[in-house]
Amino acid sequence: QQFTVTQKELMVQPNAPRFVREKDHMAFSAKVVNVGDRLLNGFTNLELFDAATNKPVNDLFQNAVPVKEFSVTAGQSTSVEFMIKIPENFNSALGYRITASSSEQAGGKALSDGEENVLPVLNNRMLLTETLPLNMRGTGTKQFKFEKLLQSSKLDSSSVKNYGLTVEYTANPAWYAVQSLPYLAEYPYECAEQTFNRYYANTLASFIANRAPRVKAIFDKWRNDTSKNKALVSPLEKNEELKSILLQETPWLVQAKNETDQKKNIALLFDMVRMSTEAETNFNKLKDMQTPNGGFVWFKGGNDDRYITQYILTGIGHLQKLNALPEEGFSKWNETIEAALHYTDQRIKEDYEELTRDKADLKKNHLSNTAIQYLYMRSFFPGTEVDKNAVKAYNYYKQQAKLFWLKQSKYLQGMIALALDRGGDQTTAKSIIASLKENAATNEELGMYWKDNRPGYYWHEAPVETQSLLIEAFSEIANDKKAVGDMKLWLLKQKQTQHWSNTRATAEACYALLLQGNDWLSNEPNVQITLGSTHLSSGSDNEDGTGYIKKRIDGENVQPQMGNISVTVTAPSSTGQKDAPVWGAVYWQYFEDLDKVTSASTNTMPLQLRKQLFAEKNTGKGPVLYPVTDSSTLKVGDKLKVRIELRADRDMEYVHMKDLRASGTEPVHVLSSYKWQGGLGYYESTKDAATNFFFSWLSKGTYVFEYPLFVTHEGNFSAGVATIQCMYAPEFAAHSNGVRINVK
Repeated sequence: QQFTVTQKELMVQPNAPRFVREKDHMAFSAKVVNVGDRLLNGFTNLELFDAATNKPVNDLFQNAVPVKEFSVTAGQSTSVEFMIKIPENFNSALGYRITASSSEQAGGKALSDGEENVLPVLNNRMLLTETLPLNMRGTGTKQFKFEKLLQSSKLDSSSVKNYGLTVEYTANPAWYAVQSLPYLAEYPYECAEQTFNRYYANTLASFIANRAPRVKAIFDKWRNDTSKNKALVSPLEKNEELKSILLQETPWLVQAKNETDQKKNIALLFDMVRMSTEAETNFNKLKDMQTPNGGFVWFKGGNDDRYITQYILTGIGHLQKLNALPEEGFSKWNETIEAALHYTDQRIKEDYEELTRDKADLKKNHLSNTAIQYLYMRSFFPGTEVDKNAVKAYNYYKQQAKLFWLKQSKYLQGMIALALDRGGDQTTAKSIIASLKENAATNEELGMYWKDNRPGYYWHEAPVETQSLLIEAFSEIANDKKAVGDMKLWLLKQKQTQHWSNTRATAEACYALLLQGNDWLSNEPNVQITLGSTHLSSGSDNEDGTGYIKKRIDGENVQPQMGNISVTVTAPSSTGQKDAPVWGAVYWQYFEDLDKVTSASTNTMPLQLRKQLFAEKNTGKGPVLYPVTDSSTLKVGDKLKVRIELRADRDMEYVHMKDLRASGTEPVHVLSSYKWQGGLGYYESTKDAATNFFFSWLSKGTYVFEYPLFVTHEGNFSAGVATIQCMYAPEFAAHSNGVRINVK
């Protein structure tokens, strides 16, 4: 063995937090170390700068005394502190550069050391979004009123801050799918479903680029355009860890701030080399999440999950159906697919054997949601035979679907129709479609939809996914182009600023929109949009060669009168489609302070959260917990306990709870792992700014979660809120009250 020690006689070691949050006051500390043999006197200097522009921001962060003296004896260390305050609306990352220089001479030279790094600056507000769809049929002029925006002047201006107003419009729904793919490709959590959706997004991007050379040429032009700014080579793009924190905690910070940024973000996704690399990476991650029995886990360390396995197989089927999966791409999936299909066949066999073992009346309805999902998934793989020992079960549930489809939800009815149609029973499939059409509602603004298609808390009670699947059914079984167009109109109305409500909904919606014909850009009418005194035109404000308009107005320029909106559509020529629907929407976004957030939950109150902080003190009787209130004063080194009380009034699937942390604290447990507590299994993931809890199944009841923190910095910090949400039914959500801590 050989050993080497690398050190300088004088070293400075900053003690920076993982992140900072606006409105925080903190002492930025550093340690000055003298490993030499003489006394050192000198100065430390803290420089703060904008990481994106390199402009100094000492004054903005109130770094009033950026230079501090130090004196440190031989072999010792000393600490220095710089008091700073994080300003509001600093929509960038903070760079810091700390140096230490001695006035002593050593070998004829002054000693010095320094370190430079970047900190994420998180917003202390929640971003709220209000939307107004701008839907039209054919040509003409239509007036719209955005009542929320028109009434915005009456809101409390001291806490509500405009973030921006976004307008997007297109005659081609394919572009909404294109806009959503970067969201799928960059979603930060590492569960099997979202890992697959990253693969799905990259594969669809390759498919679009190869299918439409004209589109690919536009992306190449965007990527190579460096005339305005260089977003793709900024420090934020180079630092993947920083980018990940910003994306998770403040996704609006990495949203496109103008047309050029937006083009480059999409063009980056459509880089052919990057697409291939990303797809390969996510494929390998998925293989690691497949258990020896062929099933996939939701998170590493958990049990195999039947729903997730069938969902992934269905996604592969979607890619095959669109011809988006090249032959060489599908061949590497063969072994994985065969193992997963064998797993699902064995599970359906076990369901049937359980019925016979319990001597159930097999003529009655035993059609489960999972069995229907299985039949639909299996219909994508007609070339792979069902396991011989599972054929009887497969045929039984197929007959059950034929007999009892009317008792199922709209989503499951669509699955049954597609499964039976592909299995040769076109008569029942067409009967289901006819029944669905009879129960549908249609109007000019909303298109075609179902009034009972409302959010629930199970995977098969999701409105966007239901509509997407029914688009597939009407397109494939009935070839009803008018109904499909009307249904797409409703689907696009549900679209939010960057994406649909979650990754699963986005993937399903993209698939539904890409089911259209081969001519991607055939219908490009002329569009004129007026928002108050602001005018947009498809002739001057559209993406080059696409007809897609997207315009973002910064928060300081948003005016209430912009809620008066006019849209005029004219056909491009005498041969243009005068009755084709065109789609668009206006999104108004604004912030509310976390400190002013009070505990809240959804209208139906299925979830409730309460967050408390406790300081742990050692006494003669052992550790005692003391509640932390606004008047409490903590010290650096104190141990805190975060306690989250969760109440659920019903069973739920696939739930995500997230607890924000104060920047002046550090978690004790940093390794993510699967855990069991009180009969509840969950995956706990510690990130830089928050701790995440993922529940594949949350039973009705009350649960208490605790985890420890240490106080690491002096100052006044926002500890944020705890939030919870059904990942695939995001309408079911709740959050706790905001908390602040004071450290002296």
